[in-house]
Amino acid sequence: MRRIAFAVMAATMLTAPALAESAKPVTPPAEVKFAPVPPTAVLSYNLVGLTVVDGSNSTVGEIKDLIVNDGKLVGYIISVGGFLGMGEHYVAVEPSSVGLTYDESAKKWVASINTAKDKLKEAPQFKYEGKFKH
Repeated sequence: MRRIAFAVMAATMLTAPALAESAKPVTPPAEVKFAPVPPTAVLSYNLVGLTVVDGSNSTVGEIKDLIVNDGKLVGYIISVGGFLGMGEHYVAVEPSSVGLTYDESAKKWVASINTAKDKLKEAPQFKYEGKFKH
């Protein structure tokens, strides 16, 4: 019995640092730096839910999420197809693939992509799973 208890304790002690390492929070720097917001900037709430159109102004999808890595925007998750949330196909595209403009007369943002809906449906699918599950 003592051997089993010792084995369990040893296993716990060996794995605890590894678990603690992965759960370690990121410590912010000591000094706060304030960021300027240029007039050409786009805020995330203007993007999530934004309809994406192709060159002929046909709807091809909707921006569902933003991909941020190391503090930088590295992609958009675009939902293609589906109806009322069923059968949606998610794809990840680089920010340079999506054109964003502000339509001053309509007072709204417009997202465009230079591909057809069918091509996006054929693209590798992004799945909300693991740490990306929502």
